[in-house]
Amino acid sequence: MSMPRESALKPREWGVLLVLCGAIFLEGIDVAMLNVALPSIRADLGLSTGNLQWVMSAYVLGYGGFMLLGGRAADLFGRRQMFVLWLTVFLLFSGLGGFATEGWMLIVARFVTGVAAAFMTPAGLSIITTSFEEGPRRNKALLFYSGTAAGGFSIGLVIGGLLASVGWRWVFFAPVVLSAVILFAALAFVPKSPRPDRTGQSVDLAGGVTVTAAIVLLVLGVERASHTSLAATLGTLAAGLALLGTFVAVERRSASPLVRLGIFRSGALVRANLAGLLFAAGFFGFQFVVVLYLQELRGWSILETSFAMIVIGVDAVLSPTVTPKLVERFGNARVIFGGLLLAALAYALFLPVGADWTYLAMFPSLIILSLGFALAYGPLTIVATEGVKEEEQGLAGGLLYTSFQFGAALGLSTVTAVNVAATASSAPADLLDGYRAALWVPLAAVLLAALISAFGLRSGAGRVTATGTPAEDRAEDLPAPH
Repeated sequence: MSMPRESALKPREWGVLLVLCGAIFLEGIDVAMLNVALPSIRADLGLSTGNLQWVMSAYVLGYGGFMLLGGRAADLFGRRQMFVLWLTVFLLFSGLGGFATEGWMLIVARFVTGVAAAFMTPAGLSIITTSFEEGPRRNKALLFYSGTAAGGFSIGLVIGGLLASVGWRWVFFAPVVLSAVILFAALAFVPKSPRPDRTGQSVDLAGGVTVTAAIVLLVLGVERASHTSLAATLGTLAAGLALLGTFVAVERRSASPLVRLGIFRSGALVRANLAGLLFAAGFFGFQFVVVLYLQELRGWSILETSFAMIVIGVDAVLSPTVTPKLVERFGNARVIFGGLLLAALAYALFLPVGADWTYLAMFPSLIILSLGFALAYGPLTIVATEGVKEEEQGLAGGLLYTSFQFGAALGLSTVTAVNVAATASSAPADLLDGYRAALWVPLAAVLLAALISAFGLRSGAGRVTATGTPAEDRAEDLPAPH
């Protein structure tokens, strides 16, 4: 069944969509390329393992910590304005990272780059959700967008391996060129948005400070759990939860809250965010374990590992082609549930991994995971932003990407902790035991995500409204007016 003719996009709309897809592709390859360049960076700058960890952690903290603030800023100060401004900051500090001669310079550059992504990403998503009317047109745009995001990460692994083999600084310089092209295209194609009416709305500084500090501490506690003491981890998490409680109290009393708490009355939105968090935890945790297995135990090179993993990027083709037809036929809830079950199957098939597995033995898990990602990621984005008022689309995008980012940090830290705990020595047999134990984490995470998503399944889940949007996703639990 083909998408309705009214879902076809106009040339101008394709221009806007390609600009925004370019930005999310840029964010994906930026992270992936840095992952494969870390060993070269450590050797050249003489970084300790702890400082090298901060090169990644700084970006995660900036990205995850400021995402909610970035989403709300798009609603309050203009989506195009925020997108262009922070894309420029991303461009500048990505390039500055390539000139770093000391570890602290690179860490600062990565933190600011993460902050820029935290403002740029939800602004870009909210431009899509406000430029395309709810229904098949928006679904098509979001699925194309989500496929590009996944493709950026997978392709970035290969590009990063090629660039790192020439010199690690090119991993930072290359995104500058792409950023500049996207910036000029954004100025040409993304229409100027009217300045939002902020009458009666003040900037919620207290809410912004408390939620940003809370998320930074929570991400830091989770991300550093496997690298620091239990007492330090619990103390950091407790401080983050205390600040989160303070944030909720501030929002209840604020006349113009950063996050209108009534938005959480949407059962579909809450399910999408929880499932997205757990799905990201499993997805990134699994990839991390597979990379360790291939490089530490099998001795594969960075480039060999990158080409082995690129098959997961097939979802970049499937998301805008196959997934829209399935969403139209079965509805978002069922497609998400099916995607999560496929991901669970992929992780389960990899559990008995052996010390001498051929790539052919690994391939079923990798290709099934790409199918699962294509079915789950895009529809989760649709559900998390559907039924939300236009003036809160930036907030909805910020919530979703905060969930994804926190989930990624949670998955990486948990699989690392389990792997370390189960590895008695560096002997091949012990390494394999550690990988097998860690692989249970992604499986448990995605099964819990499937359980949460199952509550969205109803007898009418396959019914599609006149606009092409599944009925159960449109009518359920819309946010109460403020």
